[in-house]
Amino acid sequence: MRSRRPLISLTLLLLTLAVLSSSSYAIPAFSRQYGTSCATCHVDFPKLNDFGKAFKDAGFKFPKDDESFLKVPPVMLGAPAQKDLWPHTIFPGTIPGLPPIGLRFNTFFQVVSKNRNDINAANLANPGTFIPRTDFQPGLFSIFMAGNFGSDIAFWVDEDLSVGGSNADGGLGDGYLKFVNVGRFFKLPTDSLSLRIGQFELDLPFSPARSHNLSGWDIFDEANIGAMSSLVPEQNVNNAFAMSSAAQGIEFSGGHTYRGYHYSLAIVNQNTGGNPSSGDTVQPVVGFFSDSNFKDLYGRFSYRFNLERDPASRNEVQAAGATGPRDHTYLNLGSFYFYGRSVQRFQGANGVLTAREPFYRLGGDFSFNYHAFNLYGMYMYGHDKNLTLFPDAETATGFQSGVPATFSGGFLQADYMLAPWVMGIMRYDVVKSSADRINTFGTELSPLSATRNRFTPGVQFLIHANIKAALEYQIRPQQTVFDSDGNRIAKPFRTNSAVADLEFVY
Repeated sequence: MRSRRPLISLTLLLLTLAVLSSSSYAIPAFSRQYGTSCATCHVDFPKLNDFGKAFKDAGFKFPKDDESFLKVPPVMLGAPAQKDLWPHTIFPGTIPGLPPIGLRFNTFFQVVSKNRNDINAANLANPGTFIPRTDFQPGLFSIFMAGNFGSDIAFWVDEDLSVGGSNADGGLGDGYLKFVNVGRFFKLPTDSLSLRIGQFELDLPFSPARSHNLSGWDIFDEANIGAMSSLVPEQNVNNAFAMSSAAQGIEFSGGHTYRGYHYSLAIVNQNTGGNPSSGDTVQPVVGFFSDSNFKDLYGRFSYRFNLERDPASRNEVQAAGATGPRDHTYLNLGSFYFYGRSVQRFQGANGVLTAREPFYRLGGDFSFNYHAFNLYGMYMYGHDKNLTLFPDAETATGFQSGVPATFSGGFLQADYMLAPWVMGIMRYDVVKSSADRINTFGTELSPLSATRNRFTPGVQFLIHANIKAALEYQIRPQQTVFDSDGNRIAKPFRTNSAVADLEFVY
């Protein structure tokens, strides 16, 4: 009970802050332009409600009568009459009437399990490394810009200026142009074809880049990196690609994310670069590369069934309840597939050998929403072809197929709005990976070693529409480390952690 007092006190403090705060409107870029609250598009920022999904699908515009809702008119780049003179003059466009700039910052406080450092006894971590019990940590400071240039041309750019404090640099997140409803030029049905070009997050079932959780979904960050040491020569895979990685390329999409069908097809650069193993390599590594001669492919299809009884409400962007707009009752089912190649180069007997190992990621997802309750999850399977050096590491002249490197897993999460400004969260993550098992440096770990799972309850409070406080507790199973003879070489330990977050957007 004594160990729980800090968490209970912290929860009560966050609740008090939320209750005592007066109602307010947030003022990020779109709130400024439309004179509305962040809650118009977000359930609990950055989680979108139905209207937010429709706003995004339309190219960062209101799906109907956008001009009548704008409080800050756009700046015209040319006279409207120039449309009739095109192509003999430049086709007129617009830019937002105010600089569409927003900022986001968050800071964290973390408490870790008492026996968190027992893993050092097994030499699985640097013996000189000490993990503090409690820690304050700046999080992410980013700037983002988004809007519409007219003619259904949307844009988005976000840059992480700092990550984790200590002057740790971030980088470009998304930066793209999206041409909405280009299918109209080919006489296709409305919204059946749009085009996005630049750097962007893949059209995943749930967005890791704009998740409202304090920690990411483990399956999206899973890479397939096997050991390349003399102890485990059977695996020669070093693929650093994760589904959460940013992609550079082109994407075709259509339909809607708030009703009916939705699809996307992306053609992107390879993003599989890794680092040489720190152990004994089977052969000197020349490097890990992307293959510019091949582009990776990603496809997704989903269908959403809106389940409102009233037909008129069912077909609108948002259903209306007794207390005002709310999300539909719906069931969304989807699937996705990614195909690529990872490239590795080694010094062989007769020169440099290049291994181009095909890999794929395959998964399915669902989301069910009923009033204030949202249950959703996904499953993904990863498969990398394993090309090993032939006939052996010393006299290699080529490659032969070995046992593939695979992983699987996913998550199940439930969000419930206890009040319009309070969200309760319960989440379960699981990842099972053959590469994770092999990366134990030849020792026999407990059965949990190849499977990582955790329960993560949490609660989030909107102090204002643009200021949020959150608490998350990550519960992981107890682990024990054994040597190859079955002798325990470390005390049982846990890596449970409680994380509190305070963030704002402006």
